[in-house]
Amino acid sequence: MTGRHGGVTLTGVGVGPGDPELLTLRAARLLAEADVVFVPVLDRPAADGAALPGRAEATVAAHVAPDRLRRLPFALDDRGGVTARRERAWDDAARAVVDAVDGGARAVVFATIGDPNVYSTFGYLAQGVRALRPAVEVRTVPGITAMQDLAARSGVPLCEGREPLTLLPATAGLALFADALAGPGTVVAYKGWRRHAELVAELRRQGRLGDAVLGRGLGLPGERIGPVTDAADDDLPYLSTLLVPARRDRRGGKL
Repeated sequence: MTGRHGGVTLTGVGVGPGDPELLTLRAARLLAEADVVFVPVLDRPAADGAALPGRAEATVAAHVAPDRLRRLPFALDDRGGVTARRERAWDDAARAVVDAVDGGARAVVFATIGDPNVYSTFGYLAQGVRALRPAVEVRTVPGITAMQDLAARSGVPLCEGREPLTLLPATAGLALFADALAGPGTVVAYKGWRRHAELVAELRRQGRLGDAVLGRGLGLPGERIGPVTDAADDDLPYLSTLLVPARRDRRGGKL
């Protein structure tokens, strides 16, 4: 199989947080040149053709003809760790990519929101494809992350001087978030969603609530960017971004 699949590439392409204008030139070129472009969708309610497009699909729609675009169902809402449902989705997705390669595709792209190396499904897909077709070359193209977009849109620098930057998923638990807040740098939390009330309480406890910024649905119609409130956020999406800048008392104070 090695000779047959030499020269075949699987590229994870970061397409940004949701605004099609935030695609890099390289991302746009690879999307246009690919034999097939896969996009992740939720394995339920359905990944059929009638389902609404996911964020990655909506972002790349202007760059990819419908006949080259294919959906890969993943257990995107599974919070139970490595479950049977999640592993089945990973395996099925890898086989779908391999089927495309065996069918003659030489340049295969997986479009992922944000960056393919930052909390992306692409890594799990790539492992599965490597196991089935070791000769397929796996590459990644960086994309603009939600934290970068939120920093730009809110006018809040992510880090200055000697400040560290901590990025963590809220799903990892409150302890990690609390420890990061107690440090000297900026903290960014992804996937706040159902843990929003806990995060707000910890921000208040450490006196950081007034500086925090929350981004919801970045790059999408109806997006909202603004201060973090005490009120429960019933409509907070899973892919929300919380930015808590480092304490800064004067210009250049962290140099």
